[in-house]
Amino acid sequence: MKKLLSGNEALALGAYHAGVTVAAAYPGTPSTEILESLAGYDDIHAEWSTNEKVATEVALGASYAGARSLVSMKQVGLNVASDPFMAASTTGVNAGLVVVSVDDPGIHSSQNEQDNRHYAKFAKVPLLEPSDSQEAYDFMAYAYDISERFDTPVLVRSTTHISHSKSVVKVTGRRAVPGREPNFPPDVEKFVMLPVYARLRRPLVEERLAQLAGYAETFPFNQILARERQLGIITSGAAYQYAREVFPQASFLKLGMTQPLPQDLIRRFVAEVDRVIVIEELGSFLQENIQAMGIAVSGKEFIPRFGELSPEIIAQSCRAAGLLAESPTPPTKPAPELPQRPPLLCAGCPYTGLFFTLSTMGQRSALVKSRVKKVAKSNLIITGDIGCYTLGAYPPFFAMDTCACMGAGIGQALGMEKAGVSNKVVAVIGDSTFLHSGITGVVNGVYNKGEITIVILDNRTTAMTGHQSHPGTGVTARGEKTSIVELERLVRGIGVNDVKVVNAFDLKALRTSVRAALDNPELSVIIARGDCPDPAAARPRPLVIATEKCDQCNICLRLGCPAIQIDDGQVFIEATLCAGDTCYLCQQVCPRQAIVFQSESSTQESK
Repeated sequence: MKKLLSGNEALALGAYHAGVTVAAAYPGTPSTEILESLAGYDDIHAEWSTNEKVATEVALGASYAGARSLVSMKQVGLNVASDPFMAASTTGVNAGLVVVSVDDPGIHSSQNEQDNRHYAKFAKVPLLEPSDSQEAYDFMAYAYDISERFDTPVLVRSTTHISHSKSVVKVTGRRAVPGREPNFPPDVEKFVMLPVYARLRRPLVEERLAQLAGYAETFPFNQILARERQLGIITSGAAYQYAREVFPQASFLKLGMTQPLPQDLIRRFVAEVDRVIVIEELGSFLQENIQAMGIAVSGKEFIPRFGELSPEIIAQSCRAAGLLAESPTPPTKPAPELPQRPPLLCAGCPYTGLFFTLSTMGQRSALVKSRVKKVAKSNLIITGDIGCYTLGAYPPFFAMDTCACMGAGIGQALGMEKAGVSNKVVAVIGDSTFLHSGITGVVNGVYNKGEITIVILDNRTTAMTGHQSHPGTGVTARGEKTSIVELERLVRGIGVNDVKVVNAFDLKALRTSVRAALDNPELSVIIARGDCPDPAAARPRPLVIATEKCDQCNICLRLGCPAIQIDDGQVFIEATLCAGDTCYLCQQVCPRQAIVFQSESSTQESK
């Protein structure tokens, strides 16, 4: 049977057909769809975990108990999960454990462009890299077999292009996996990593790596494709697809298992060609490891070390290096430039009111310029976090001064306050991110007598990655009802005395709460609560601008709402974008009361 699958869908189906029974993840583009796909199967447990560390620990515990398990995450998620990931390398597994990391070359939806291949070498675990959806599907069966055969977790690394592109996959169906009852076999020397036992496990990790090196020589997806011998190319993953397009007549060594490397196979390939280059995305992982074998190869001397590769980029780089003749045909003319669409919060977003409040209270510049590097000096420092609200850094708000990683905003705010800055410091974090890694920051603030203000933007979903559930929503990954973690009770339980819950669409209440929190010398928490807009919901009462009242002061434009637009000097509201009576923030900022509901405008006109 054949199916058209994205790489993420193929990874999920491959895991399911390989007998996975427990899957855990935290949503993060470009990996989100893996767990979403697995959650559709009724005969396995699939969960959104609180964060990637917990997800890895859940999968590791399931493996210890004899269940094939999977944990998936985007590249920065492996940073969060690195502690149990490294521990799993030392303890080994019982049933197969596969860790899927989806890297993001080109930084399409991330705060960095790290290359997680290095994690496999660091942890001394095998690394598989599919180059299309078919291999994404096929590799999962091999990954579980390798995991159990060599007593190791296996890292499967995809990238944005592989995970989000679709191709036809030949599906073999669910395999008959040797049945085993869930059972944890007590083994202190294997599972309890006290120093005395960890020292016993350490030589086994090296022995395992040596055995895996032998296995890599026969791994069926490490393939030599022999053609013309003038040029040989060693590559893997998406880069293989690009390179084949640029060099259709060259010989290739396509590596599906890139840690440990098949050294004998590489030496044999090098002996069969006149010159060898390495084409890989991001760093020089393959190149440096091949050079460490004493083999003269090049690649990163002319292939970019950052950004997503493409056939065009590879061709241009190789022409500059003299490896490719100039193209006889002129390059294709680019399409006419499309109108720019600045990144904005959605119409009806509950974050808009808070950022408008912080922007105006902080006396920040509202002047919209391209490539803004600095804004007017503010009397507020606003430390941000990862989520839709990161868009608060853009015009017209300029209301975010830092953004590093999940949960960092609270700790950064505390650090600034303890450093003695004269400005008031506000940390802004979303509900999902707070539950992911913000709780410990609040604990630290209470313990160390912090004097900052923390605003938790609670829209009751994980909006940035596609509206996934989390512990504060009361809904599981399968859509089943469960207990709700109430943020205000949680924060009070940590020891915060000044806790306020505010309607995110009430500008007066937001301003009053923020001012009171800033005046309070102790740590304060504001929970600004408002639902994320549902694009499918009916909006029977859009707002309009009564032009006879509007004096074109343009204050409403400072909300940054995409529904509020200007044409030929006149502000208007695009009815198809307006969130209607679920929002009404623009009504609250208009000094002329010129923004009314459409039905009210029609009544006035009829009079």
